[in-house]
Amino acid sequence: MWRLHRAAVACEVCQSLVKHSSGIKGSLPLQKLHLVSRSIYHSHHPTLKLQRPQFRTSFHQFSSLTNLPLRKLKLSPIKYGYQPRRNFWPARLAARLLKLRYLILGSAVGGGYTAKKTFDQWKDMIPDLSDYKWIVPDIVWEIDEYIDLEKIRKALPNSEDLAKLAPDFDKIVESLSLLKDFFTTGSPGETAFRATDHGSESDKHYRKVTDKEKIDQLQEELLHTQLKYQRILERLEKENKELRKLVLQKDDKGIHHRKLKKSLIDMYSEVLDVLSDYDASYNTQDHLPRVVVVGDQSAGKTSVLEMIAQARIFPRGSGEMMTRSPVKVTLSEGPHHVALFKDSSREFDLTKEEDLAALRHEIELRMRKNVKEGCTVSPETISLNVKGPGLQRMVLVDLPGVINTVTSGMAPDTKETIFSISKAYMQNPNAIILCIQDGSVDAERSIVTDLVSQMDPHGRRTIFVLTKVDLAEKNVASPSRIQQIIEGKLFPMKALGYFAVVTGKGNSSESIEAIREYEEEFFQNSKLLKTSMLKAHQVTTRNLSLAVSDCFWKMVRESVEQQADSFKATRFNLETEWKNNYPRLRELDRNELFEKAKNEILDEVISLSQVTPKHWEEILQQSLWERVSTHVIENIYLPAAQTMNSGTFNTTVDIKLKQWTDKQLPNKAVEVAWETLQEEFSRFMTEPKGKEHDDIFDKLKEAVKEESIKRHKWNDFAEDSLRVIQHNALEDRSISDKQQWDAAIYFMEEALQARLKDTENAIENMIGPDWKKRWLYWKNRTQEQFVHNETKNELEKMLKCNEEHPAYLASDEITTVRKNLESRGVEVDPSLIKDTWHQVYRRHFLKTALNHCNLCRRGFYYYQRHFVDSELECNDVVLFWRIQRMLAITANTLRQQLTNTEVRRLEKNVKEVLEDFAEDSEKKVKLLTGKRVQLAEDLKKVREIQEKLDAFIEALHQEK
Repeated sequence: MWRLHRAAVACEVCQSLVKHSSGIKGSLPLQKLHLVSRSIYHSHHPTLKLQRPQFRTSFHQFSSLTNLPLRKLKLSPIKYGYQPRRNFWPARLAARLLKLRYLILGSAVGGGYTAKKTFDQWKDMIPDLSDYKWIVPDIVWEIDEYIDLEKIRKALPNSEDLAKLAPDFDKIVESLSLLKDFFTTGSPGETAFRATDHGSESDKHYRKVTDKEKIDQLQEELLHTQLKYQRILERLEKENKELRKLVLQKDDKGIHHRKLKKSLIDMYSEVLDVLSDYDASYNTQDHLPRVVVVGDQSAGKTSVLEMIAQARIFPRGSGEMMTRSPVKVTLSEGPHHVALFKDSSREFDLTKEEDLAALRHEIELRMRKNVKEGCTVSPETISLNVKGPGLQRMVLVDLPGVINTVTSGMAPDTKETIFSISKAYMQNPNAIILCIQDGSVDAERSIVTDLVSQMDPHGRRTIFVLTKVDLAEKNVASPSRIQQIIEGKLFPMKALGYFAVVTGKGNSSESIEAIREYEEEFFQNSKLLKTSMLKAHQVTTRNLSLAVSDCFWKMVRESVEQQADSFKATRFNLETEWKNNYPRLRELDRNELFEKAKNEILDEVISLSQVTPKHWEEILQQSLWERVSTHVIENIYLPAAQTMNSGTFNTTVDIKLKQWTDKQLPNKAVEVAWETLQEEFSRFMTEPKGKEHDDIFDKLKEAVKEESIKRHKWNDFAEDSLRVIQHNALEDRSISDKQQWDAAIYFMEEALQARLKDTENAIENMIGPDWKKRWLYWKNRTQEQFVHNETKNELEKMLKCNEEHPAYLASDEITTVRKNLESRGVEVDPSLIKDTWHQVYRRHFLKTALNHCNLCRRGFYYYQRHFVDSELECNDVVLFWRIQRMLAITANTLRQQLTNTEVRRLEKNVKEVLEDFAEDSEKKVKLLTGKRVQLAEDLKKVREIQEKLDAFIEALHQEK
């Protein structure tokens, strides 16, 4: 028993020496250390794989007390002072026991010193983990503030249970008992060496077994403790989420009667929205941080983003490209889990499946709308805000998946376009790259890792995420390959952190909660975590979102003030350029210029209603006569004038007027009125306003005029009412006074003179220049003109012989003319004779009609007597009076319709067009152009960005 007592005392001395010689300043209970810190301070932690230093000796002796190498024992026989052996064995036994005591104490002291030295070497070999502290969420470092570690310490095994893990002292006593043979049989040296060798082999085997068991037991305990902490964290987060939801709901209902400030992430998202619309004309690039989600197609980018947003918000497809344009998702806290677009006020309730389906459909429609014809993807960004309790605040941009091959149905440049979009976002030096890699496929097939390594070769802003780890663990033969992927040893790219997540079982109908439960269950039972290939903080999307959010805000705080300074410099440059180029003009951007042009256009439309009735009737009557004069002369007057008596003339005129009124005249009148309205509207829109005229509005006014006229439709019932009025006006033949008679003669003379002038021009073009022009201007006739001239002279001779010749030539007359010309050596065709006769007779008839007008100036007296017993008949004057009166009545009717109806309808159309143009930003950019507009637009954008950045920085400092 005294041997056991002395051995126990020696163990206590050794343990106290080891404790006091460890070299650690101050000590903390193991239960109160953080997970990573415990792995540093605990020498048997499964996550810390350090090799013991090897000693170059023939064999090693190990103590089961400390598991550290001891000094080699050399028991040599005494070469001097040797005396013959005596049988006084009690004295020899006491001496041996005293020697054994000093041997044990010396070994303990030496072992303690060796343990201290070995521990210092191990401590120097441990890397400095302070630079990677951000990877572990802050809540884990501050876990003692949220969790009562004292309770957890009490729940852990007590000292008695831990004592069971200590070395087996019975085994030590058994080993010491072997020394008894040293004192009883054989020589001292041989017995000592034999006992030492036997004990060494037995102790080595026993220690090997116990080390493995202890490591396995500690790993199991560590895993269970981590899972216990994780469950406690989840419970606390859930309770915190519910409490924050209640507080926000109370604030929404106005219980505290205070106005809630805009959240920090919403302010930052507004800055990014303004920047996305800003055209950087002065090399002011957008370097504000955002999380850029990139990966190969179908690698799980969208699924990871949905897990972070805690909702199935994106369209899904089996293998086909669904993300066709970048989607900016702003995550923020709120009492309700909702989503809304930047340009819409509708909120989608993400807790309802109907709203989720509607949101996915709306995102798909917006993507297809952004993609232009002939393209597959678009660089235009869709901005979406997602709010909900417990969401990590950050801004993520989901990019189209990188492809290796362009398939059928895609544009030929799809691959290059996706690469250019990805590079445009990743080349931002402050953008955080979330690189998504599919763990279920071979790592060598990845394309995105090469692209990311080009954009961030040092990995200072890249976070690597391995998805579908459950499939990878099932399919990969060597689990260490997954560890190599997570540690970045299989790729040329470097990263700040590496994470492994599970995004579901591949069923698109799975809920986010079901996926999260499946993910946690997988990692609880995963060999990757049990064998320490993965650390606890490297798994689950929850830890990923915490790490990404911390990195995002760290990057924001480091770069936002620098970006604000760059925009201040840009604003100064723009203001200076404006003062130098446009010192007397206001800085009106495109929207303000459009409002100014809108007011001018509405004023001009209102001035259209102020046109006098007299002006309307004059221009309408003149325009209508220009439109119908040819028909009146050619189809009504000339055929009727060929008759032999007045009765036949009046009958022919009445029939032709009736046919004309029923079919053509009302339609012609409406067309004339509509064209007149357009001409007046154009005149008001385009005429210069003097010094106040701004030519920057000309394109906009022209576009508004064309679109308004295009939309305007004349009232269909106008023709029916107008037909009745025109028919009644033409039926009236009674000229009441001499003034009307003279006006009709004047109207007739003007019409006939205009026709005579046109006829003479036609004859001149037919026969060529006369002798004066030939002598003065050195012009000659062509052969065809010569033939026409000879034919004209021959036909004029015939008319002189018979001035009352009818309008048509007889066949024998055509033959006579042709033979007369042939006798003079002029070959002529009968059709040429008829064409020449038409112009010659027309001129002869018009001259005769004009002479008749002069005779009828004194014929009003005979008209009142109905031309009884009178050789002077002026029925043609009455015809032109009827035409003139019909034109005046029609012009008056059209003027009333214009002023009472059509002008107002046109004004309404103009307002609708202006409203449509106001909502169409592309139309405004197209119609309001120029350096002045662009400079004012840039200046407004830069001011807005700077103001929002300043407000954001102030709020950021207040939160800090």
